[in-house]
Amino acid sequence: MPSQQELINRLCKNLAPGRLEWIGLRSARKGDVVSVAEVMAFQGLGLEGDHRTSKRPGSGRQVTITSSEFIGQIAGHLQRDTIDPALLRRNLVVSGLNLNALRYQKIQIGDALLEAGALCHPCSRMEQALGDGAIAAMLGYGGLCAKVIRGGRMQLGDPVSKLDD
Repeated sequence: MPSQQELINRLCKNLAPGRLEWIGLRSARKGDVVSVAEVMAFQGLGLEGDHRTSKRPGSGRQVTITSSEFIGQIAGHLQRDTIDPALLRRNLVVSGLNLNALRYQKIQIGDALLEAGALCHPCSRMEQALGDGAIAAMLGYGGLCAKVIRGGRMQLGDPVSKLDD
């Protein structure tokens, strides 16, 4: 019987590419999130200009990714029309694919290659940013943490593709 991961790999083999919609960088742990049109990813480190880049080389949380579809779900649960991606404090927003299907997969965005790992759970700061009920609204929709396994440039509009092993 195939493992759960083998099953996911097989089911996601021909996943259509998505698209990079938004890039956000945090200059400090609790600092403002700045939206940019392009960014350099550094192998084993993270994104240029993001505070996590200089922290722990090799960390599985070098880049955080969510999807516009997840943001729509969170907004709906909070009875809002939209949510500014900067409030969620994730680095990348992608669209057009089931982000949770990419867990433990290699993902190419522009010239960079990422490896998705752990779920990116909401923190208590989301209640401050989005109001009461935000943590509950984000459960299952927090996105993924990833590490950079090949550096390169990413820019808005780049395709987001799962790479076959």
